[in-house]
Amino acid sequence: MAKYLLAYRGGAMPETPEAMGQMTAAMGAWLGQLGAAVADPGNPVSQAKTIAANGTVSGDGRSSLSGYSIISTDSLSAAIALAKGCPVLSSGATIEVCETFEAM
Repeated sequence: MAKYLLAYRGGAMPETPEAMGQMTAAMGAWLGQLGAAVADPGNPVSQAKTIAANGTVSGDGRSSLSGYSIISTDSLSAAIALAKGCPVLSSGATIEVCETFEAM
């Protein structure tokens, strides 16, 4: 089994507490359906900066990422199939699916 990073980009944040509750419930239900495939349910992301090789720090505090999850599956195709059910897609977000590997 390989691990795959699901990098969420964009999408609209829920505007009301009720909408936030619905999105949270939808994410919980989706993650529940994935079961043992969920290696790390992840989190939304907030402030960000970029560090260059020379140590300089830049950025306006925003990131193109809006969150992440990590799943385990047999293949990239299987990870994509699971990611297609993620509720963040309904808010206009996209998901980049990236295979990860254990460092030596």
